[in-house]
Amino acid sequence: MTWYARLLAILKGWEILVVGPVVTIALWPLTQPALPAWAYMWSLSVVTFFGCKWLTWRRADLKSEVSLVAHLTYLFAWPGMEPRGFFAPQTTENQAPLREWMWALLKLTGGLIVLFFVCPWLSQTAIPRYGFAWCGMAAIAFVLHFGLFHLLSCYWRLQGKTAPLLMNLPICSSSVADFWGNRWNMAFRDITHRHVFGPLTRLWGPRRALLIGFFFSGLIHDLVISVPAGGGYGLPTLFFMLQALGILVSRTTTGKRLGIHRGFRGWLFTLLVVVVPCPLVFHSKFASQVVLPFLKTIGAA
Repeated sequence: MTWYARLLAILKGWEILVVGPVVTIALWPLTQPALPAWAYMWSLSVVTFFGCKWLTWRRADLKSEVSLVAHLTYLFAWPGMEPRGFFAPQTTENQAPLREWMWALLKLTGGLIVLFFVCPWLSQTAIPRYGFAWCGMAAIAFVLHFGLFHLLSCYWRLQGKTAPLLMNLPICSSSVADFWGNRWNMAFRDITHRHVFGPLTRLWGPRRALLIGFFFSGLIHDLVISVPAGGGYGLPTLFFMLQALGILVSRTTTGKRLGIHRGFRGWLFTLLVVVVPCPLVFHSKFASQVVLPFLKTIGAA
């Protein structure tokens, strides 16, 4: 295989994820001042999300008998990033029970109530604008990630698909590694593990791969958060590097001696590492320039 063929094999599937955001950023000035910053954020988010979907689909080496409808379903009707499981032979073993459907619907409804009833009420109180923005962001996360995406998982499992939960009770994480590896946003975890962490581990070992993987995550979040906000650059990346540091510290001899890699102490350490620095990833510039105008537009303020 020539060097050119090897390069094409390495870059296969990365086209949209690399080119899409660049084109979006280049064309955005042409939309000004007509479109607000929150539209910029959603544009970058959709382009980046579809770039990730395209990457997983292009590199999945799927069987030729998979139908066009199935391909389109994976690309546009399921937020997960594991095509091999989604296209695997259908099974009825993992169908969601009625109580799981009700739990997903409850989370969706609760998020909508907070977004369209609690948030407008809070906007009339003396709560700081940043705190109000955080309430709105939490409500949107419950509507999408914990509610709607959970319902989609239930539906596709009913159809015989392998569609695991994207949010797997993150509040129950026993360590920072457990939080990011098994519980929070499994779609993004799947793509970074398969296409970033896995290959880099084989090249440079797990520690360097871990650092680069979280650096990649930070850059993606800087792209969809800091760029539309026009400020706070590097803060989301710093947040994710702190996550990598938290995992490495918990795996040291001292960390194991302190018990911060598992159990209740691990849970407390996870809260410290994940929750306390959250203002870095959702910084004040993003709240004021993107979140608050969006909440006002949709009637949540």
